[in-house]
Amino acid sequence: MLTGYAQSKGVPMPKAAVLLTGAMMFLGGLGILLGAYIELSVLLLSVFLVIATFQMHQYWKIPDQMARMGEEINFKKNLALLGALLIILAVPLPWAVALVF
Repeated sequence: MLTGYAQSKGVPMPKAAVLLTGAMMFLGGLGILLGAYIELSVLLLSVFLVIATFQMHQYWKIPDQMARMGEEINFKKNLALLGALLIILAVPLPWAVALVF
């Protein structure tokens, strides 16, 4: 399902891209959850979000108003998530709530 969506958005090698970005999201999220390799985790998620935001949510190219609004919401949501990742870098390490000691 995601491969077809990626292909419809013009992503090269959509199956490999879906697998790679899925691994980036999983590993980045796991690292933040566990409090391990925070900088690497933020980097993985940031690279994913920048690429996904500008490749998948090009709302300015969509003529249909309702579809454009949905893509614009996702575009801005991803920008907000990028901001949240920058805030995570400001938290002193090691985290007090880290699951890995």
